[in-house]
Amino acid sequence: MTIQTALRQGVELLEREAVGAPRLTAEVLLCHALGRQRPYLYAHPEEELSEPARLDFGRYLQERLNGKPTQYITGRQEFYGREFRVGPEALIPRPETEHVVETALALCGAATRVVDVGCGSGAIAVTLALESAAEVWATDISLDAIALASANARRLGARVNFVACDLLSALPNGSMDVVVSNPPYVPDGEAAGLAREIREHEPPVALYAGPTGLEIYRRLERDAPRALKPGGSMVLELGFKMAGPVERMFSARWRDIRITPDLAGIPRVFSARFVP
Repeated sequence: MTIQTALRQGVELLEREAVGAPRLTAEVLLCHALGRQRPYLYAHPEEELSEPARLDFGRYLQERLNGKPTQYITGRQEFYGREFRVGPEALIPRPETEHVVETALALCGAATRVVDVGCGSGAIAVTLALESAAEVWATDISLDAIALASANARRLGARVNFVACDLLSALPNGSMDVVVSNPPYVPDGEAAGLAREIREHEPPVALYAGPTGLEIYRRLERDAPRALKPGGSMVLELGFKMAGPVERMFSARWRDIRITPDLAGIPRVFSARFVP
C-alpha cells in the first residue's frame, strides 16, 4: 500500500462514517503512523508503507471511528504556537482558550505572581511562564493532570510551580496578582448534548461544574479575594451563554469588569479587578 492509496482509503472511510475534517484527520493519523510531517505525504505519494506503519494507521483510524479524539491518538496539540503533550488526564487545549492567555498577558506586565487554577495539560500556565516575566503557579485537583502539566513545562523549558489542591485552597492569603482559570462550566444535565469525543473521552472533572454550570465560577468569586493581593485581577474563560450570569455574580465586589469575544464573536473571556 502506498502513501497515496492509504490516504485516499483513510479519507473515504472517515467520510463514510461522517467524521469531521476527514482529509485533515487522515493526514494527521498517517503522519503519526509514519513519524513524518504532512508535506512528506505529498512529496512521496508512491512510497510503500511498511507493515508496522500500515497496521498503526489502521489502528488509529479505528480508534478515531470509535470516537477517540485525534489529539488523544497522537498525544499532541498545538497551543499558542507550541506543541503540548495531551492525554485523557486533561482537556484538549482549544484555540479559543488562547484569548484567555492574551487577556492574562495584558495584565501580567505589572504582575509578579500569577496562578492558573485547574491547569489541566498546563497550556495556560506554561504559556504565561514563557511569554511573561511573572512567577507562575498552577493548581489542579487531579494528580494525573499535574503530572501531565509538569511534563509539558519541563519539555518546553517553562518554570511553573505546581500545587495539587482544590482550586485555590492551598494558596496563601494575598499571594497572587492575577488568578486565571478555564474552569469546568458544563451543566450536569447537558452531558448528552456534547460531542461524543468530548462526552466519552475527556475527563468529567474538567467538564462538569454542577446543576447550573456556574458552581465553579461562584466558588472562585468567593475565594479569589482571599488569595489575591489588593487590586488583583481575575481572568476566566466563559462557557456558552455564561457571560451575563458571571458578570452579575461578580458585579457586587469587583470592578473594571470586561467581557472579551472570541473570533466568532462569542463572549469568551471575563476579566475583573478586586478592590476591597
